[in-house]
Amino acid sequence: MEKYKFLFESIRNTSLTNLIKIIKKVKKISNKKFVLFDIINCSIKYQAAFYDYLEFEFYLLNDEQRKTYLTNGKNNEIVKTFNDKNYRHIFDNKDEFNNKFKKYLKRDYLNSNFTKEELNKFIKNKNKIIIKPIDGIGGKGIKIVDCSENIHQEYNDYLLEEIIIQNKKLDELYDKSVNSLRVFTFYDGKTVHILQSILKIGNDEVTDNFASGGMYAFLNEKGVVITPAIDKDDNIYGIHPISKKQILGFKVPLFDKVIKLVDEAAKEVPQIKYVGWDIAILEVDVCIIEGNSYPGVFQIKPRFSKDKIGILPKYEKIMKIKL
Repeated sequence: MEKYKFLFESIRNTSLTNLIKIIKKVKKISNKKFVLFDIINCSIKYQAAFYDYLEFEFYLLNDEQRKTYLTNGKNNEIVKTFNDKNYRHIFDNKDEFNNKFKKYLKRDYLNSNFTKEELNKFIKNKNKIIIKPIDGIGGKGIKIVDCSENIHQEYNDYLLEEIIIQNKKLDELYDKSVNSLRVFTFYDGKTVHILQSILKIGNDEVTDNFASGGMYAFLNEKGVVITPAIDKDDNIYGIHPISKKQILGFKVPLFDKVIKLVDEAAKEVPQIKYVGWDIAILEVDVCIIEGNSYPGVFQIKPRFSKDKIGILPKYEKIMKIKL
């Protein structure tokens, strides 16, 4: 019954227009017949959201391979199992998150509903700041504003932060956004496990977020990019289209410090065991941008994988579950 429930949720959350777009795109790139039937079948059998079918190229996979892919439905189950809903607000509200993880931020910030006096003190000696909706997701609503603007009147319900100055190597890769890492961790009560890491890169926007036009590529355990980057329109980039810098093979600076940072941070709220951390690389240090108690679903596409095996077996082994 739960599997059919997820199908109904997928139908409710996907417009007919978007579903038609998915079907047309799959048919165009695969010449596969009965696409709609297969999409529905995968939603029932593997709790795959309709977009999962396209995103994780299920049209290229057999049943045994499909079983190994982490889908949105299975990701939901992981979150429900390991992230206590009574503590998720710490991660969902940016004011609360910054207060809890203050020592890992390594930058100045001002919580929402600030007074004029607090604002004046915060913006002193600053030309620009970044503003964030306190409950925003997907990078929406985040922008850089000039300190000469009427911030108190227009942005009093936003979180204000000092602008992060990223490492020169990442700035050379793309300089209009902070190109951050998403590091997925699982804390079993004793050990913090690194599930996987990706590098997010901006592309003609002030944010590197995938939903806002950015791209991402996968890293190995040493912080080296091992796949081309991909954006939400399925464009592939071995070289950044704007900076012309090589993405594939790029070595993330200070990656050992990233691992140490998330190992410490993941233990701060033990009731939230499964987290996706957004990490910025500074010139000589690293810092947390935010943490996500509902991490998105990322895994290497089958076309970049020799065996076409997804990330789910690794998750199940570490988490000691069977999905």
